[in-house]
Amino acid sequence: MAFHGLWNGMSVAVHPDDVAKLRDLPGVAEIYPARVVESPEPPQTFDPELLTALAMTGADIAHSELGLTGAGVKVGIIDTGADYDHPDLGGDGVPRRNSSVFPTARVVAGYDFVGDRYTGVNTPAPDPYPDDCYGHGTHVAGIVAAKGAVTGVAPGCVLGVYRVFGCKGNTTSDLLIAAMERALDDGMQVVNLSVGNAFKWPSEPTAKACDRLVKRGVVVCAAMGNSGGLGLYAASTPGVARDAIGVAAFDNTHFNTPAFLVTSDTRVFTYILAGGSLPAPLSGTYPLARTGSRDSLADACLPLPPGTLSGKVALIRRGTCSSYSKALAAQDAGAVAVVLYNNELGDFVPEVKGIVRLTIPVVAITMARGELLDGRLEAGPVDLTWTLASTPNALTGGFVSSFSSYGPSPDLSLKPDLGAPGGFITSTYPLELGGYTSYSGTSMATPHVAGAAALLMQAHPGLSPHQVRTRLMNSARPRAHRGDPAGFEVVHLQGAGMLDIAAAALATAQVEPEKLELGESESGPAERTLTITNHGAAEVTFTLSHQPALATGPDTFSPTTMEGGASVSFATTTVRVPAGHQAEVRATITVDPAVPEGSLYGGYIVLTPDDGRRELRVPYAGYVGDYQAAPVLTSTILGTPALTRQMGSAFLRQPHGATFDMTGLDVPDIVLHLDRPSSELKIEIFAAPAGHPWHQMFLARDYPRNVGDQGESVFPWLGTTTWGRHRFTEPDGQYVAKVSVLKPLGNPGNPEHWETWTSPVITLVRPVLAAVSPPTLSQSPVHSGDEVLVSATVGNAGINPASDVKVVFYDDGVAFDSATVAVQPSQSQEAQVAWAVGKPGIHAIKVVVDPDGRFLELDRTDNVAETRVTVESDVLAPPPRPATELRLAPALPNPSGGGVEFQFELPAEGPVAFDIYDMLGRRLRSWRWSALPAGPRSLTWDGRADDGRDAPAGVLLFRLQAAGRTLTRKV
Repeated sequence: MAFHGLWNGMSVAVHPDDVAKLRDLPGVAEIYPARVVESPEPPQTFDPELLTALAMTGADIAHSELGLTGAGVKVGIIDTGADYDHPDLGGDGVPRRNSSVFPTARVVAGYDFVGDRYTGVNTPAPDPYPDDCYGHGTHVAGIVAAKGAVTGVAPGCVLGVYRVFGCKGNTTSDLLIAAMERALDDGMQVVNLSVGNAFKWPSEPTAKACDRLVKRGVVVCAAMGNSGGLGLYAASTPGVARDAIGVAAFDNTHFNTPAFLVTSDTRVFTYILAGGSLPAPLSGTYPLARTGSRDSLADACLPLPPGTLSGKVALIRRGTCSSYSKALAAQDAGAVAVVLYNNELGDFVPEVKGIVRLTIPVVAITMARGELLDGRLEAGPVDLTWTLASTPNALTGGFVSSFSSYGPSPDLSLKPDLGAPGGFITSTYPLELGGYTSYSGTSMATPHVAGAAALLMQAHPGLSPHQVRTRLMNSARPRAHRGDPAGFEVVHLQGAGMLDIAAAALATAQVEPEKLELGESESGPAERTLTITNHGAAEVTFTLSHQPALATGPDTFSPTTMEGGASVSFATTTVRVPAGHQAEVRATITVDPAVPEGSLYGGYIVLTPDDGRRELRVPYAGYVGDYQAAPVLTSTILGTPALTRQMGSAFLRQPHGATFDMTGLDVPDIVLHLDRPSSELKIEIFAAPAGHPWHQMFLARDYPRNVGDQGESVFPWLGTTTWGRHRFTEPDGQYVAKVSVLKPLGNPGNPEHWETWTSPVITLVRPVLAAVSPPTLSQSPVHSGDEVLVSATVGNAGINPASDVKVVFYDDGVAFDSATVAVQPSQSQEAQVAWAVGKPGIHAIKVVVDPDGRFLELDRTDNVAETRVTVESDVLAPPPRPATELRLAPALPNPSGGGVEFQFELPAEGPVAFDIYDMLGRRLRSWRWSALPAGPRSLTWDGRADDGRDAPAGVLLFRLQAAGRTLTRKV
């Protein structure tokens, strides 16, 4: 796949052995893996309100008071597609799979890069229709632009939809870049990316492509990820892109409970959705009709008259027959929904799955509520209206969501940039899947910001992407930490704070830079210059102040919040800025010496205008002390770093070194725990004990940390190394692996910025030679006195040629001949000798490869192979005298525990058949001669059937057919 606008490169499929060759080609600056991007699977939650989410961000004010809808702005959604048939997204409301009714008035552009069956590992099947069979993208699109039962942040904007996920599974990073380029080509002004990979650096290709997309004039909003329980430096790419708006999530202030209202009062009836039912709608009014009464014992258990419930919601009492039967009867009578009420106290959850699929929603209520509705229907007509009952979220509403990922980026850039509602959000969903649902995730917060960007661009046409981010961050409102200690939530978790769209649209001033990334504090206080621009018509004087935020301790995986952080002083505490002009102010930020080394701190510089408008804020964040002082290579319960051998799913430490045959799982595994991100990780191979270098086993730049405090990264060595474009297979011998880690943002020329570890001795002893097949003979049957050729195939699984390999052949343990062969690596060669066949009986013919042990091998059990050969008497030898009649002698010995000899005498030359049967008449072994001379003959049997298996124990029959007669005996 070739890229043309945002990434100067291409994606290609190559064998891992060829990667090194690509790296050294002219014009190749770097090689990146096409990473798997996991499917966005936010947890489904109780239904909350998008309406209250709009109020949290000021979008409701932007709609109602400022008249902003996002009209004239194009927003691209790169996701699982979108259901453009959905009426809230401008569709006609007809459910279709892979709908070809595209484009529409609201979804004006798009492309399906993958097809329904794509899972991230198979071949994409693109098509022109970016319909959504997954649901996530439709939910995201509704938050941005819905207009109907749900209202989005920018209901007047139009959408471009770019599908990069199939109906299930994952995608890859090169497809994300391709979708970004398509969105750019289609003229999208804002792009929403509610996808990503956690723990990555801003140098990732998707992040770089985002930065270039911003430089081309597109606002990029990207989710920070849902790894809030996994500690620091966990933010996702492309959200960590330096120029993108990385978005955190806050919990919604309200939950919604599915409910309905009935005429005559405003009482809310909550319900339980039946198992297997379609979701009930969020709006719509229908007549309510009962099919029985509160005294009915078998309400709707028999078919109902056709059409009697047409366009109505059926009220049915539980009992006698199944809930499914009742609902199916109502559906067949034309009902649009069913309300089942209990026939006993308490709640119940009906199950309505059946052979015939129900196409109407079925909900359940209590007996008391059902009887109340029955009484109202008895008194007269009743209408039912589907709705949502809003309940305040007193516990977590307005706080940062527990799943929202911590920053900063591994290069200490401040991420996230700001936050928006992402916990408990109701939005659109594919019509085929119910039409609406509730999700949580930074995926849901990000489209709030994308919609906000559309509103802001409508209010202020011509804003650059950087100006959009600056205005949104300046006007955001930081939120408090939930619980102890009290104070503003940490900056590297919420960024500038909660999005405030109305404040951003109304602001007449801005402060740059919009955030201060202070880096390490080892060199002392940080001095920064802020530039204030007054876009208003009157002079404004700003008063500067400081609001500290909480800090997090040095533990990467379990951040603890603490008070303190930094103090801020200003060259002047008031700044006068004339209309249409700029002014600068110098701020000095000093870390609190009580904050432990390795902690992350932050806060807000506040600029309060004297004209009564909202204050502006600039968040700052930094690292306490020397970023390179903290260790990267640390130990776990396993005792990392370690040389290990894999046994099943376990990795067993080999502290005293180990020998590996390099087959299957028996390869040396280097296991590391990376406590922090690293700027470079390399593993080199050296000869032991001399120390001669054998090039690199592994090299990666900007490497992520492990997920958990006991997490481990496994690096198997397959016996090969690379140097430039060259790849080497190292010979058998003894080696050590040297791990070198350049600490994050470290100077490669400073030895103190490197951590190293050298493994115990690794001994490679590959299996080289093997007898890959048992000996074979040039003829069968074999008779005493014959001379036959015996062959055996010798294989070389090693990496070097094997010359002068001795192969010895044995007959019953006695060597009778040998041969010498030369075998190339990964090849086989046949060895062949002549065998003068001895006396009749069973002979063990064995072949032994390299009997003298000239070749070093870890496992020699495969150097031996054997076959058993039955040597028969020379039945063609002339008889001593002619016989007068056909005779068959008793078998000898009888009984027998092994070989058996049969003797017979022929009266004349002719065809002969000799067979052995079991007592059930099944033939076990057969001999046939087209012509044997007259006279006595003998035949030796080794006790095996024709298929080579041992004959069953017990009485057997042997039968001779010759001279027109058949003779049978037992053995």
